Amino acid sequence: MMSMDYQYLQTIKIEELLVTADQVAHVQVGNSLEHALLVLTKTRYTAVPVLNKLFQLQGFISATMILDSILGLKRIEFERLETMKVEDVMNEDVPRISIKKSMEKVMSAMIHHPFLCVENEDGLFAGILTRTTLLKLLKDQVSNEETL
Repeated sequence: MMSMDYQYLQTIKIEELLVTADQVAHVQVGNSLEHALLVLTKTRYTAVPVLNKLFQLQGFISATMILDSILGLKRIEFERLETMKVEDVMNEDVPRISIKKSMEKVMSAMIHHPFLCVENEDGLFAGILTRTTLLKLLKDQVSNEETL
């Protein structure tokens, strides 16, 4: 039977699991959809955070959102990629969490999202926490418990 040291999980800080902002591909408000699609394609991410010039989180955008926005009735209107902006399409309801939140809050939020955007105490984008990172942590914890 598997067991888990839940007290151990409560000692983990988000900073320890964070993919820091300087390592995360993102786009800015004001970028064209063409630029956003290029970033998504080159990184192979399903979605990326949208930041303003002050590095505050504004939302997120995905390739699906972009493609939905350029679908016409009879054809895909690729020319719109140059003229439409990220803020025209982005989702402002971004999965976010404060860097000071507990792992219990993180796990609850992570159930519904493949990644969470993390904000520091000043409300600036600090990075992301991925479901993959959290699952690896849990797997390692269960493996360690089994060897004891």
